[in-house]
Parts: sequence; C-alpha cells; structure tokens
Amino acid sequence: MDKALQTMINNMPEKTGKSLEEWKKVLAKQSFTKHSEAVKYLKTEHGVTHGFANTIVSLSQNENKSEEDLVSSQYSGKEALLPIYDKLLSSITKFGSDIKIVPKKTSVSIIRKRQFVLIKPATKTRIDLGLKIKEQDPIGKLENSGPFGTMCTHRIKLESPKDIDKEVIKWMKTAYEQSI
Repeated sequence: MDKALQTMINNMPEKTGKSLEEWKKVLAKQSFTKHSEAVKYLKTEHGVTHGFANTIVSLSQNENKSEEDLVSSQYSGKEALLPIYDKLLSSITKFGSDIKIVPKKTSVSIIRKRQFVLIKPATKTRIDLGLKIKEQDPIGKLENSGPFGTMCTHRIKLESPKDIDKEVIKWMKTAYEQSI
C-alpha cells in the first residue's frame, strides 16, 4: 500500500468519525449498483468529504470481490483477450510450484518471493505484459516499462495468443529466475 493511502486510512477516524473497518460495515448494509452512488451516499448521509468517501468505497469494493470477479471485471468488454491471459498463466505456472497469482482491480500480479510479472489488459485489443528483469536493455519484443513505471522494468505488448512465443516465454522465465 502506498504511503499517501496509508496516511489517509490512519487519519480516517479523526477526520470522518469512523475507522475504515467501521465504514466498510456501514456500506455492507447498503446496496449500490454504482461506485458513484456509494460515494454520494457517504457524502450526503454521513458528511464524509469526497476524497475519503471515494477511498472508503474503493477499498470496500476491492475487498468484497473474489479473485474471479476481479479478473472478470478486468476483461469485461475485452473478452477477446482472455485466450492470451489463459496462455500466459499456463506458461508461467510451468516454471515452478512457488508461484502465486494475485488478481487486483486492473491487473494480475505474478509473484514468487516478489512480483516478477504483471498482466494488464491495456486496451480492447492488447495485453501489456510487465516484467522485472535486472540489467537488461530492451531488445526484440522486450521494451522499456512504459506505463508500468517502477512496478516493472520492461513491457511486452501482446495482441494474440500466437504472440506468446519462445522469446516471450524466455523473458518470463528470466524474470521468474531473478525473483528469488
């Protein structure tokens, strides 16, 4: 969790009158179809400022979703990318039994002792495969990290399951081996 978010959570009881866990219980008693409805509810019914309301709703929604729900949400409207995602997972899980697959709101982290791959549906037609590979210049399909910033050192753009070739598997395996 980043520092700013943790500070906001720590300040929540003083600034809003309740802890994050207490706010989650308040929201759990309600039924909202949209994020904005829950934010409006907290603002109008409980006087919570927009920043805190948005944070409370976001953290509540993420907690209540299963891993399958998170992946389904990522690929909603991007279902054509699922064969790429499935082939990536199939390839990665062959590297070893010490791999943990962690779906998040917008991506899936693949972790050994630390994250070594990040799978993100970037557009309706492309998955960005983020990799952590030490001391490696971009070469071939392996580009600079681009929008991943410091989460990854490199990125490979994938538009078809056929794009997951020996080169891509080699780079994922390299990232896996360096993640010990």
